[in-house]
Amino acid sequence: MVSGTGDRLTDVVAAVVEVAAEAGEAGTYTVEMARAMAAVLNKVAVRVVIDAEVRGFSSGWREAMELVTGDGTGAAPAARLPGPDGDLGPRPGPGGR
Repeated sequence: MVSGTGDRLTDVVAAVVEVAAEAGEAGTYTVEMARAMAAVLNKVAVRVVIDAEVRGFSSGWREAMELVTGDGTGAAPAARLPGPDGDLGPRPGPGGR
């Protein structure tokens, strides 16, 4: 898991456990409260996992493109396909794809 998102989830779990412990000591912990806290944890966990997957994919993609291009820019190489007449047309200039 990505450190920042893992830390975020850890903080939320710690806060939920703290609230549950305080409610238990006060005698106000109920089934409804447990369900609400579980729902909060579930929503945060889903967001954390999605964030980690997206960041992991995008950083992995950049790394793969840097290996493919070998130029350190992370830009994917542009492939020029021939038109219907077989001509490749004009070459794109810098930044053109």
